Amino acid sequence: MKLGCKIFIMFLFAAAPVFSQNAIREQGLVTTEPFWRQALGGTIIALPHVQAQSAVVALDSGNIRAFSTTGTPMWNFSARGRISPFVTRSREGSSYFSRTNGTLMALNRSGREIWRRNIGGPLCAAVVTGWDSRLFVPTEKKISCYTASGNLLWTRTFESPLSLSPKLDHNGGIIFALDNNEVIRIDAFGNISNWPPSGKIAVLLSVDKQQILALYTDGTMGMLESSKEWFFTAQADEHPALQIKLPSSPVAAVSRGSSVAVVTSDGSISLLSLEEKKILWTGDSHIREYIKSGGRPDPDAEIIFDERGIYIISKNGAAGFSHEGKRLWFTLLHNAAAMPAFGDDGVLYSGGKDWILYAYRIEDRVIRERGGIYGPVSGGSYETVQSRSSFILDYPVFNSEIKPVLDQISSALGAGRVGSNEPAWTSFLKAVAAGQYPLVQRAGAIRLLGQLGSLETIPFLTNVFKNENESSIKSAAALAIGAIGVDPQGVAIRAFIDYAALTTTVRDNQVLVAIAAATGALCRFSGPPLSETGVKILTILSSGDQQQIVSRQAKKELASLR
Repeated sequence: MKLGCKIFIMFLFAAAPVFSQNAIREQGLVTTEPFWRQALGGTIIALPHVQAQSAVVALDSGNIRAFSTTGTPMWNFSARGRISPFVTRSREGSSYFSRTNGTLMALNRSGREIWRRNIGGPLCAAVVTGWDSRLFVPTEKKISCYTASGNLLWTRTFESPLSLSPKLDHNGGIIFALDNNEVIRIDAFGNISNWPPSGKIAVLLSVDKQQILALYTDGTMGMLESSKEWFFTAQADEHPALQIKLPSSPVAAVSRGSSVAVVTSDGSISLLSLEEKKILWTGDSHIREYIKSGGRPDPDAEIIFDERGIYIISKNGAAGFSHEGKRLWFTLLHNAAAMPAFGDDGVLYSGGKDWILYAYRIEDRVIRERGGIYGPVSGGSYETVQSRSSFILDYPVFNSEIKPVLDQISSALGAGRVGSNEPAWTSFLKAVAAGQYPLVQRAGAIRLLGQLGSLETIPFLTNVFKNENESSIKSAAALAIGAIGVDPQGVAIRAFIDYAALTTTVRDNQVLVAIAAATGALCRFSGPPLSETGVKILTILSSGDQQQIVSRQAKKELASLR
């Protein structure tokens, strides 16, 4: 009897992969078992965020947890209160979320809190990170913009609540829609463009720097801010050359070049060509298979469109397609508590109703992170620096007239009212910082650049630090870098260790103290891998051969990292 049971069990284990491979060949169904699973200690309330070789999840217990992509628990942060179902991670791996009482919180890559702000209400959608790690923070009727280190730059309020979640556009700003169906675009500096309603909008999509594609609930679509002013329509008597219509209401869309992938409420996926103004192909996603099996699909979905193919993800499962429209695979989830996430590593991460995080190896193809160990390459540049000739025309050049402008910028920063002045003010501050002006004014300009908080100024500040001979200016540049808090390419931290490793006869104690403070700030904010180099710097500066003022500051910073 026992022998028969063993044989039966062996047969089952041998038959399982055969069935899986047959299913894949016949219809693309993936029935793989998770290659790791971890207990969560609560129900997941938002899709996992996979980035920086880790997956971060938000739980109904008020905890944010992180796991490595191999399943190792990394950290567990308690918000000590209920949290909104949205978590965003920046390119450095920092996590942003809010408690339901309106407290926005920021955690570094190691799960340590770095700051919190009162945003006046809970998040109504996920925070959007800009090209320079600035944060677009949406609450019910308001968008606020913060630096990565938590300084408020501007706020815009609206009469109607947001109906579509903000998305990053091709200009590095955001697009979204209001309940009154008005379409809004806000650039990085708070400048607003808007379009009146022309139909019930289901999805908005930025397709280039000038155009926004509006997809309506009836399956039609149109371009906003289009020079060609062409429209997809289902009306035979209008634009007959473009008589196409999506099979049902669009749920999600994403663009890649001139192609747009759209998933609709009936579970189908369509690939559109904006150049040819037609649908190239339509296929059945896992949602359609889920409907066929008698299930009620979740109304939300996400699409990934990259060099590997097109991927549709929903609470009910996921599906992968080639660029040419061949369905490569699909998988169904019957126990997911929230939408899963499909990582660049080909793994599907899903939080179950059983308080377990599952990782399924779906594909072997992996997208390598571009940009090195300090984070992926930014999507663009805000080019906040105007030309010096423009600065000379717009601002005073006499020493006595510089202080009032510095005071004006400082007051605006304190009130969170920088807004559209940011490009011009950044140019002004850089011109003063690098010019032949009194040291106190140059140092003041550098300090304000740190408060403006754009990582695009890191190369400029690093050059000031490396090339300036005056200790007060060199120190101010280091402290400004620390105030910004991010150094995704590691240029500043390398300059710091180069200076710290110099012989003592060349180094200046004021500069060394500033380096220690700035290094500690960068390590606390960004965590690894910056902290690995940062600890080396602080260890050098805390050694016994340093002046007491230097070693004391370095030891203080090291203690703050434990």
